[in-house]
Amino acid sequence: MTIKPLFDRIVIEALDSEEKTQSGIVLLAKDQEKPQMARVIAVGPGGMVDGKEVKMQIKVGDKILYSKYAGSEFKVDGKEVTIMRQSDVLAIVE
Repeated sequence: MTIKPLFDRIVIEALDSEEKTQSGIVLLAKDQEKPQMARVIAVGPGGMVDGKEVKMQIKVGDKILYSKYAGSEFKVDGKEVTIMRQSDVLAIVE
């Protein structure tokens, strides 16, 4: 299934979080923090949003940092994805 986001929305796939602390303690899945770094897998076209012209600055394949509780999570073809607004992205990681 292909997801095609609308307006200023993007679809991301979270990157794996750390399974060990810096001191080497292994964390269980329930104890790990929700990852805040992801790879962009789809980008909307931009356009008029709330009466303002929005140009998309993020492109497919970018690695991003995003707000902790941003977006809505979905399961598509057995894969967990999040759909969020471009404005919820904090930075592009190079």
